[in-house]
Amino acid sequence: MGKNKKQAGANEIKRPSRFQKRMATDGWFLLVGLLPILLIYAYLRIIPIGKSIYMSFFNWNYVTNNNVFIGLTNYQNMFQNEQFLISMRNTTIIAFAMFIVIMPLSLLIANALNSKIKFGAWYEALYFLPVIMPMVPITIIWKWILNTDYGLLNWFLSLFGIQKLAWLTTPNLALIVVIAIMVWKNIGYNVLIYLVGLRGIPKSYYEAAALDGATSGQCFRHISLPQLKPITIYVSVTTLIKGYNVYSLVNILASDVQGAPGYLVRVLVYDMIENAFRFFKMGYASAEAVVLFLVVLVLTVLQMGLVREKKPKKMKVYQTGGKK
Repeated sequence: MGKNKKQAGANEIKRPSRFQKRMATDGWFLLVGLLPILLIYAYLRIIPIGKSIYMSFFNWNYVTNNNVFIGLTNYQNMFQNEQFLISMRNTTIIAFAMFIVIMPLSLLIANALNSKIKFGAWYEALYFLPVIMPMVPITIIWKWILNTDYGLLNWFLSLFGIQKLAWLTTPNLALIVVIAIMVWKNIGYNVLIYLVGLRGIPKSYYEAAALDGATSGQCFRHISLPQLKPITIYVSVTTLIKGYNVYSLVNILASDVQGAPGYLVRVLVYDMIENAFRFFKMGYASAEAVVLFLVVLVLTVLQMGLVREKKPKKMKVYQTGGKK
């Protein structure tokens, strides 16, 4: 009897993707239901972004309505403008200072609140209270507290023999003030999000680790942190976005102080709005908006890419067959 060689087929079994599975069941119904929301979102978000990109290539003037195409001139002038460079530097300092302070601090506070402590609900409310307070009134209160002549903070420091400090007119102090208020205003939100994530982790994980002799620090490192990875991505992205979008705080603090901190702590959104609605340089302001959008987009993609889990390699399944 002659032996026939076995022939291996290279036909890989293709599995349907997640999108195909969803669309095969009730995906079309959900898509139709979301269509009105998607249209509204496109009208309020996508179209304005496209319009800003389009306007950034023109010398756009709403007053004269004489819009001349100038190509990349707005971008060239922007990166040669000292005010823009100062604004970008200050905004980046504020955003990353918020990120460095809020991220670890909010996680530690949430972990402490997750343990059984007295008056835990009251502490949660106190941390979250600044988040729900409107920015305008709390900024006015902080402006009064930080006033050089009759501010509450300088009065308190005078009790210890410290001289009055010009919190809103000294460059370094004004920058620290903006960062401190932004941290105080936004940390409660991250604490609440982390707290929800910690309470969603099954207790059986910690109980099994305790039986194996794991300490609380080891449980936090090997159980809590990996389980909180999706939440960490979310809060890190939103924290940087809030830092780069700071405007109301700086604008209100500078409302009756000539040159401070709108220029001492000049931020990108402040510079953008001033160029657009004070100097009517809509094309230039649109170019600044495009740069802000790209910076936030790049940082978001980088954060999501750094913490993305590596998917295991798909195993190829081959069908083999032969003739006798």
